[in-house]
Amino acid sequence: MKDLISNINKLFESRVRLGIMSVLMVNENYDFNSLKKALNVTDGNLASHLKALEENGIIRVNKQFIGRKPNTSYSVTELGVELFKQHLQALEKLIKRQ
Repeated sequence: MKDLISNINKLFESRVRLGIMSVLMVNENYDFNSLKKALNVTDGNLASHLKALEENGIIRVNKQFIGRKPNTSYSVTELGVELFKQHLQALEKLIKRQ
């Protein structure tokens, strides 16, 4: 059983982090407000999860101005892609186990 869960990554256990990664894996980048709306979470909740993913090298942050308004967007790093794929594969193995 331990082998089945060995690649399940604690970083992705939260539903918010799982949602963030799911959105970012299929989009080149996504901005803060769009993520907040897509995941139906508060600013603080989203910010804390994004910070944890950033600190672990899973996502990168891009801050810029669009017109005169600040805009923060996020994208997945190569490490993030690899770790998330491993996480999904581990979940699939666990589900398919009979």
